[in-house]
Amino acid sequence: MDEQRRASLKELESRLGYHFQDIGRLDKALTHKSYIYQFNNAQLNSSEKVANEVLEFLGDAVLNLAVTHLLLQAFPEAEEGLLSHKRSHLVKQSSLSFLSRQLRLEHSLLLGKGELQSGGRKKSSILANTYEAVLGAIYLDSGFERTREIIQRHLMPFLQAGSDSPRFSDYKSLLQEVAQRNQGAAPQYQVLEEYGPDHDKMFRISVALHGEVKGTGWGKSKKEAEQEAAQKALAVLEEQNLNSK
Repeated sequence: MDEQRRASLKELESRLGYHFQDIGRLDKALTHKSYIYQFNNAQLNSSEKVANEVLEFLGDAVLNLAVTHLLLQAFPEAEEGLLSHKRSHLVKQSSLSFLSRQLRLEHSLLLGKGELQSGGRKKSSILANTYEAVLGAIYLDSGFERTREIIQRHLMPFLQAGSDSPRFSDYKSLLQEVAQRNQGAAPQYQVLEEYGPDHDKMFRISVALHGEVKGTGWGKSKKEAEQEAAQKALAVLEEQNLNSK
């Protein structure tokens, strides 16, 4: 590993909130199979060639167990169906790719020429898998408890322990971060219509970036309508991101 690569990984460690005993594990987690296949590295044995995929497989298992543990702590009275819903939302591809972008994993990801040309650094599937691979590397480096702590730190903004609703993600905060980082703009919300008596009102709200509406939402409160609008806007931005590759 050259010094430039090592420096890049050291920077990433700070964003992860974890420092590896063996930084080579992080390097493997961020080395996509397309990169290895492109260079046809004959000196690598078969286990090294699939290291990224194995770490991804391991990270997926660790993530599901850790998220289950965190949800049981946050929602001790919740039924199995609600816990399952919350877990599936937290570990789905779009959520993990968002975390990956937050941590800027793509900046340290090694991809083959073909994947680079097809926009691999922007693909949600690759970014989500990379996040899982990094978790697998942390697990091998320090075990489950330390990995769970890291996952808890990454997911804490997306958990609302006091909420009884399965719609517990703070989409407004996510949109705020994405918009400011990628578009240099703050989302602007506008009430389009409201109707009904005071005790049973309905609101329709839009959210715009640079004056362009990205999503609208309905809700029994302005906050609920804004959350739905933000969720739809995130989906639009994700699609635009993929189409721009």
